[in-house]
Amino acid sequence: MITVENLTKSFRGQTGPVVALDDVTLDVRAGTIAGVVGPSGSGKSTLARLIALQERPDSGVIRLDGQNLAGLDPRRLRAARSRIGVLSPGESLLRQRTAAGNIALPLEQAGLDGPERRTKVGRLLDLIGLTELAATYPDELTPGQRRRVAVARALVGEPDVLLADDPTGALDPDGAAGVLTVLDRARAELGATVLVATADPHVVRRIADDVAVLEHGRLLERGGLLELLHDPESRVARTILPAIDESAPRHGHDRVADVVLIGFAAVGALLPEASGRFGVDVAVLGGGLTRLGETPVARFRVGVSGERADTAIGWIGDRGGLVHAVPTGPRGVAA
Repeated sequence: MITVENLTKSFRGQTGPVVALDDVTLDVRAGTIAGVVGPSGSGKSTLARLIALQERPDSGVIRLDGQNLAGLDPRRLRAARSRIGVLSPGESLLRQRTAAGNIALPLEQAGLDGPERRTKVGRLLDLIGLTELAATYPDELTPGQRRRVAVARALVGEPDVLLADDPTGALDPDGAAGVLTVLDRARAELGATVLVATADPHVVRRIADDVAVLEHGRLLERGGLLELLHDPESRVARTILPAIDESAPRHGHDRVADVVLIGFAAVGALLPEASGRFGVDVAVLGGGLTRLGETPVARFRVGVSGERADTAIGWIGDRGGLVHAVPTGPRGVAA
């Protein structure tokens, strides 16, 4: 488990100190994938570097499984760093080495013998789905494949924690999907705790269990991804869920509501079942579908017409839909 307590970090700017992190407190549960989301300059990369022990904070505490990393002597600090794998943004492979050679490099530097080294490299090539390209040089790989090799190299020391800073940056959709699959497999098959710093909400939708939102160095929101979706006003819900066009017409319905549906059964059946059960007309006025991992999630603005409109909306909520009423005026005219 990673625990960050009251972490503050500033840098020297042209006109004075620039605060990169301001009193950030955060827990990352063991065996999960946590996404730290924010725009450029929000402090997410600084947070990743501090947890990786590449820089020291101005104040605050970083703990790994309860151990305060800031107070370690050099020997124990090296041991702690060996438990943390780092995937830095951008290209980092050695062009003169093959995919297998790049993965093996940290093991060679550690003096691991040849047979054991080959076994570890082979296992990771299988994890990233590139066994057949083991002898291929980086210039012959796609950008997504090169990033997957970099993930394998970060995992070769069997770290407890993998820090991935902008893992899908500058990749096409197929390349990004391949990298996210590897990160998910690292958690599922190797038991690694994964912390992903990203500006891309798709990354969070695809693999994250928990999420934290940073802006201007301050932590604005944190929690389990599905838990945060229960609050339609949360920043995570507004970022992750399909957008609703507020200018779309809402008149002509007895009731209007925003409804979040999670799971195959809810997305596919709740609205039509409510319509048939209560004899109401349910019209989708906006929103759309997305996925959280393999789970389908929908956010729709619906207009419900009929004598039992209120009962139908309440029933949707009772069956697990997350319902937020949209105020309307007389005869369904938007207030």
